[in-house]
Amino acid sequence: MPDLFDQASQLEQRERDSVLAAQRNRSQHQKTSRGSCRDCDEPIPAERRKFGGVTRCIECQEFFEKKGR
Repeated sequence: MPDLFDQASQLEQRERDSVLAAQRNRSQHQKTSRGSCRDCDEPIPAERRKFGGVTRCIECQEFFEKKGR
């Protein structure tokens, strides 16, 4: 059974993870999306742009992510 210090440490870690996730989410949504893909210049659908910070169409983003692996 975890002692009081272990429980406090786990709570602190959960709180830290929660705050970091919220900050990442907030900063991502505050960024403006491009209207057209930076790679192929095709229009980026409004549904995709609403996530914020989008710079590529789905096809180019998938290619970009696969290339990075």
